[in-house]
Amino acid sequence: MSPAPTEKPLLATVLGKVQDRPPMWIMRQAGRYLPEYREVRAKVGDFLDLCYSPRLATEVTLQPLRRFDLDAAILFSDILVVPDALGQKVRFETGEGPVLEPLQPDGLGALQPEKALERLAPVLETVTRVKSALAPEKTLIGFCGSPWTVATYMIGGRGSPDQAAARLFALREPEAFAALVDVLVDTSIAYLAAQFRAGADVVQLFESWALNLDDIAFVERVIEPNRRIVEGLRRLLPDAPVIGFPRGAAGMIGKYAEMTGVNAVGLDYAVPLQFAAGTLPPTLGLQGNLDPLRLVAGGPQMEDRARAIVSAFRGRPHIFNLGHGIVPETPIAHVERLVEVVKGG
Repeated sequence: MSPAPTEKPLLATVLGKVQDRPPMWIMRQAGRYLPEYREVRAKVGDFLDLCYSPRLATEVTLQPLRRFDLDAAILFSDILVVPDALGQKVRFETGEGPVLEPLQPDGLGALQPEKALERLAPVLETVTRVKSALAPEKTLIGFCGSPWTVATYMIGGRGSPDQAAARLFALREPEAFAALVDVLVDTSIAYLAAQFRAGADVVQLFESWALNLDDIAFVERVIEPNRRIVEGLRRLLPDAPVIGFPRGAAGMIGKYAEMTGVNAVGLDYAVPLQFAAGTLPPTLGLQGNLDPLRLVAGGPQMEDRARAIVSAFRGRPHIFNLGHGIVPETPIAHVERLVEVVKGG
């Protein structure tokens, strides 16, 4: 019999339960700062080969839980497996990150949403394998990229500091952009539902490029597609637990939480603690939000800030995390100390 949600502290927190101390996980916790990850990564060619290898992706997913007393495993994959599964080929170049052939309005017809889940079968197998290997008190987190963030890569062909190509595409080609968002919303709903069915306990929507949008565009490109995903997912799986991470939402974060219907909101490290604690509903789960570079530097400043975050959100559902992904140069000893501090040490 599967454990009840209250037996998994992190899942219980997402569902609204206040804990004596915040459960924790770390965004990008399976990654290049771990020597065991680098050893596995060296065995495969393209980064996506690792994402599509259930055996190796399972190993990488579990690695950080062997080192640290974390409360969750997050599926090792990438947000760009979705455009890859839609037929827009993705490759990762050393020193440059992901590269795609930029999508043009007349290229929408070449996308193949009907084949996406079949192509994502190896990722779903990883979810099942991780679930079977995970301790019963640990939460398994699945995820996908939110439509706006994924669209910025599909349209621009790579990451950019201002997402200008996608912003202009949305303004100049509104019908084509709406059609692309429809494909991404529908594919994301099906993909996340499949992750739940494969064993995920909760899923996170990564809206990594929520910044650089005015308030009107934020509602149209961030809030509305995320709302549609949450609503569509819950039509298939009522009460499905969802964390939303709208990085760079700033003053729009309250509206995001209210309108999308997510159970918990991830805070980036620029969100002031007192603003979040005083503005967002006390029953809304919050996740975050240590600056990853504080973790790199370590020492008293890191410990003081971690304790301040725990204190600011005491008495409400709170998951301790970074305010963005852990960076490769992070010393393992600093992660060990952070876990001790959050757990009361």
